[in-house]
Amino acid sequence: MKKWIGMLGMLFLLAGCTEEETVKVGDDVSKDNPSGDLAPLSKETKVVIAEDGSASGAGFYIANEKGYFDDYNIEVEFATFANSDDMLPALASGEVDIAGGISSASFFNAIAQGIDVKIIADKGHNEKGKSYFTFVIGTDKQNEIKEYSDLKGKKVAVSTEHAVDDYIYREMLKEAGLKENEVEFVLMPDFGNMLAAIENGSIDAALQIEPLITQGVAEGIHVRFGDATDFAPEAQIAMVLGSPQFINEEQDVSLRFMAAYLKGVRDYNDAFKKGEGKGEIIEIMTEYTALKDAAVWEDVFVTGLDPDGRMFVDDIRAQYEMYKENGAIRGEFNFNEAIDTSVTEKAVKVIGEYE
Repeated sequence: MKKWIGMLGMLFLLAGCTEEETVKVGDDVSKDNPSGDLAPLSKETKVVIAEDGSASGAGFYIANEKGYFDDYNIEVEFATFANSDDMLPALASGEVDIAGGISSASFFNAIAQGIDVKIIADKGHNEKGKSYFTFVIGTDKQNEIKEYSDLKGKKVAVSTEHAVDDYIYREMLKEAGLKENEVEFVLMPDFGNMLAAIENGSIDAALQIEPLITQGVAEGIHVRFGDATDFAPEAQIAMVLGSPQFINEEQDVSLRFMAAYLKGVRDYNDAFKKGEGKGEIIEIMTEYTALKDAAVWEDVFVTGLDPDGRMFVDDIRAQYEMYKENGAIRGEFNFNEAIDTSVTEKAVKVIGEYE
């Protein structure tokens, strides 16, 4: 799994109301607005999102295609970066407005060492019983691996160390009552290689991701093994990040951006949880992501995205503490400064809580 899952970025420039005023806009003021809530910006404003086509960027893609950004006079531009080392400084400087990343020691270290970015909303978690990021075992191992404890002495592939993958793996060991030296940890950064390794028998299990999980099941290579929510029910896998300038200095823009984003996330939830407008949403996802087969979208366990943008903040802290305990953290990470969900909370007040 890439250390960074591409994310959103968009800045809005507002001229009409201050942030405090826009939160208080009522129906009598908003009824003539295209969005039905906040007035559009007085001039078109570009917001730059660092996003690489990952499925967890669904809220951005849907909001863009369905015109939610247009309603607020926002133009979005998707930018790609070769790696997070380039992306984070661009976000901190304001070159990029929105991005995203996964919880990892390197992420925490970058912020602790002066890269100023804000963690503002959810961008990926496992849905209970339908984890998009979970363990699989070789099809031929089903008779010998029936419980997590049966992984004792087995080779298990994980894509990264000192990141959320490692955290989920270690939580599984706790659930199984196994010590680290009782399971052979195999570092395998490429998820595609995990498929081949299970097929040729060089590993027994892997912490795999969709759509490769569904692909491997269809091809008879592996089967799902339990579900990651069995032992890590609130693992925060990815987060929406905002530049400090975007969040603090462009509040009229960032508020509208977040409102549009959450509308896109809600359409995503309506589609994959309620079956409402699913065909249209799948069409958008096939356009923006690497998974182009609409039929596969019907079968995969999709990324969990909270329709109100809420994160599992306590779990982010737990992950940080694990990295720190393992000696991977350099410097002190200030959660109170780095986590700022104010714009997300204000956007929910504007558009209402998801039902």
